[in-house]
Amino acid sequence: RQKMTDLLAVGFTDTWRYFYPDVTGIYSWWSYRFKARQNNAGWRIDYFITSKALDDRLEKAEIYTDITGSDHCPVGLTIK
Repeated sequence: RQKMTDLLAVGFTDTWRYFYPDVTGIYSWWSYRFKARQNNAGWRIDYFITSKALDDRLEKAEIYTDITGSDHCPVGLTIK
């Protein structure tokens, strides 16, 4: 977690937070144990991190929580 904090501090953008700074309860990974996905007890550990220079070109960031088949779900980023 510290390394992520360090990246953001030196000028990188967490693209999901860029669009959704206050949204909670959206994850990209759930343990296979304890019905974690069913209970939405996960972590957001899949990211698109970009240079601040791209901020004005960011169009959309998505986490496809409805796609199953793995302990992770896909994440997407649209840049113009």
